[in-house]
This record gives sequence, C-alpha cells and structure tokens, in this order.
Amino acid sequence: MKGEEEMKYILMMAGTKAGVETYQAWSRSDVQAHFAFLNALNRELSEAGELIANEGLAGPEHARVVRAGKNGAPVTDGVFPEAKEFLLGYWIVDVESPERAYDIAARLSAGPGPGGVPTDLPIEVRQVMSGKGGELP
Repeated sequence: MKGEEEMKYILMMAGTKAGVETYQAWSRSDVQAHFAFLNALNRELSEAGELIANEGLAGPEHARVVRAGKNGAPVTDGVFPEAKEFLLGYWIVDVESPERAYDIAARLSAGPGPGGVPTDLPIEVRQVMSGKGGELP
C-alpha cells in the first residue's frame, strides 16, 4: 500500500482541432508506434502502483455543456467545433512528489509522432484535491 506522503495528480492532454486533423493524417505505422509507447508507459505506471486511471476522450464534436434548467432538468449546449483547445485524454496518478508527476507528464509529451519525432503535446498537471473519505484537505 502506498505511503501517507503520496499525492494524486491528474495529467491532462489537450489538443487543437488542427492538431487532431494532423494526427488523423499520420501513417498507420506512426499511429501504432505512438500507441505502443502509450501502452508501455501505462503498463509501467500500473506495475509501479502509480496509475489510478487513464482514458482517451471522444472529440469535441461529441461534447456538450450541461447546465441545470427549470426544476433541475438538464439543458445542453454544444457542439463546439470552433473550440481552440479541448481535452484529448487524462491520466490520474498517485505519486510521491509533484516532481514525479512532472516527470510522467514530460514522458507523455515526448511520445513519438511521425517518424518518431516527439509530439511535444502540452500536458497540464494538477493535484487532485481530495483527502481521506472524499473530504477536502
């Protein structure tokens, strides 16, 4: 079991519509190499007991913003194809220090793109602010 000093962080991978369109034009071998890298990193983090969860997300063409309407009924707004940037996926990790979360984020950012050149995607790192029993610290 992990020690008391460890903290959870969410590592969020964001992209632009243009970036996704560029990715969709990658060769099959480049896509396979990128996913092999991600799968290997996910396996490494899981075996180290650091990976809590990770998921890729559907594109912004499937996104909706929901607010409570009358009587709390959901009111949706969207699709937002004009969005400048959107969330592509996330990892939740449980690590000993912020520096370890930054190291993992840098490795994600350096994942291979076309021809093995690092993608250099920005990865936002934020601490998950829940304490024991779901209470805020």
